[in-house]
Amino acid sequence: MARPKKRKSARPTRPSGAGKSSPTDLMAQVQRMQEEMERVQAELAEELVEVSVGGGAVRVVITGQQVVREVEIDPDLLTPEDVEMLQDLLVAAMNQAIEKSQALASERMGALTSGLSIPGLF
Repeated sequence: MARPKKRKSARPTRPSGAGKSSPTDLMAQVQRMQEEMERVQAELAEELVEVSVGGGAVRVVITGQQVVREVEIDPDLLTPEDVEMLQDLLVAAMNQAIEKSQALASERMGALTSGLSIPGLF
């Protein structure tokens, strides 16, 4: 007597619930991420980035949240004929400090969101 052939399923089977998060799991994950973001933001407020331009003539210290904490100017630059150069150096130092601070914040925040697995978000 011939054996009946086993039919193969057209779709691979997976355990029920595999690869899916429940709404409770998702909310817990979002809560953890929010707490971690708050912690990182508090750390960024305290972390300092320093930039020096013009061979050290102008130095700027800024936080990871783009708050300028300190500006130091070489006293030799404080002559009337050097005002325009000083202004240019200040602009350059501030912009470099902001860029460096934003890169730091982006790096820290990006580390938080890289492990997030919210369906449809990424």
